[in-house]
Amino acid sequence: MQVSLAGLLTVGWVGVSLLGIGLTTVATVAVSGLAVLGASFLLAWGAETAEKDVPRAFAIAVLAVLAVAPEYAVDALFAWKAGAGGATTEACTRLSAAAIEAGETPLARACHDANLAIANMTGANRILIGIGWAGIAAFTVWRAATTQDPAVEKRDGFLADVVKLDTDIATEITFLLVATAWAFAVPLGGGIGALDTLFLVGLYVAYIGLVLKSDIEAHDHTVGVPRYFQEWSLPWRPIAVLVLFGYSGLMIFTAVEPFAHGLEEIGLQIGVPSFFMIQWIAPLASESPELIVVAVLVNKARSTAGFNALISSKLNQWTLLIGTIAVIYSIALGRYGVLPFDARQAAEIWITAGQSFFALALLCNFEISIREAVVLFALFISQVLVEFALIRDLLVLPITSHDLLLGYTALYIVAGVVLFALRWQSLKHLLGLAGDAFRTAIGNDPVHMDKAD
Repeated sequence: MQVSLAGLLTVGWVGVSLLGIGLTTVATVAVSGLAVLGASFLLAWGAETAEKDVPRAFAIAVLAVLAVAPEYAVDALFAWKAGAGGATTEACTRLSAAAIEAGETPLARACHDANLAIANMTGANRILIGIGWAGIAAFTVWRAATTQDPAVEKRDGFLADVVKLDTDIATEITFLLVATAWAFAVPLGGGIGALDTLFLVGLYVAYIGLVLKSDIEAHDHTVGVPRYFQEWSLPWRPIAVLVLFGYSGLMIFTAVEPFAHGLEEIGLQIGVPSFFMIQWIAPLASESPELIVVAVLVNKARSTAGFNALISSKLNQWTLLIGTIAVIYSIALGRYGVLPFDARQAAEIWITAGQSFFALALLCNFEISIREAVVLFALFISQVLVEFALIRDLLVLPITSHDLLLGYTALYIVAGVVLFALRWQSLKHLLGLAGDAFRTAIGNDPVHMDKAD
């Protein structure tokens, strides 16, 4: 019954797509939004069911890739248009910022598309942490009153309750820390090139290879739809997982772009600048499946799996997404090229890396308090609102929008460095756990070696 109800939410979009029915903008947003909601439930159930046959980390990684697939599609579109239009570092530097922003010529529009690819990517990454990580932490604590989630620990003090995370996510946090360190250097190369692609994509491939060698864990807390499917015999159980993954992935991939585009049009109609819509509203829509999936997991008192999914999503967006848009750009260009971006987008990458650095400093001790979640959200939303006010001339400051980004970047970095210094023992413990996982994967398990001795 639950699977049928979730499937019914997607029927309207299937009918619209197959019959080619034209809808108004508001109707398109409603129908495609319901499809995303239904598909998100199916995707979450598929991932939980898969945990019976594959390592949990791998199931979560697949879930993360499918959930953020629309974000890849949007960024790929902008990267393709930039390459097809001949936007190169040399060509774009010969144009003024005003000409590129206005799209005065086909080349200027291509250069603008290259900037939009970066803006959309950085916006999606900051939303995932500023709203996703912070919001899910608060939601977990709030739901704990009903779910009795053992991961939530009550502590004395104002907003001091914490969500305790499983140390199994040490590997994901470590890989994300490495990707974040690399991201700080990306703007220094003047664009996203082959070295960035090789390192970042290689990093994610190494991560997947590592989690594939993890042990399959037995779970006794699975309930509802996943428990029902896990009781199926082979080969029907993996077939059910593939159907759930395939159908939900197809729905999300096809429905989120119209959903995001519809929201963009509504925003433009009420006077929101197009660049702001591309950077914030479109990614917010494309990230919605991931946030819904994690909320479903938290609702089942599976906060560790939920945070694992969020961190895995951040990791694949911070590695695969950056690496693959450079490849798509080169294919469209017809030869190898470096995806260009201007100084403003360089600052966007730096603030996104800074936010990631600070967020990882919060999680390095395997917990996040409501107080920390509020700070994470407040830093994110304040920057967005101040930037919007500057763009719309609602606020006058003696700094530019570019200066604002650099200022927040410095704030994130300083706060992150202080936290890592205060939590140095926690960081050493985290890196040690990740090292143990790596040695286990390559056959040098320290535990087994001790037993052999």
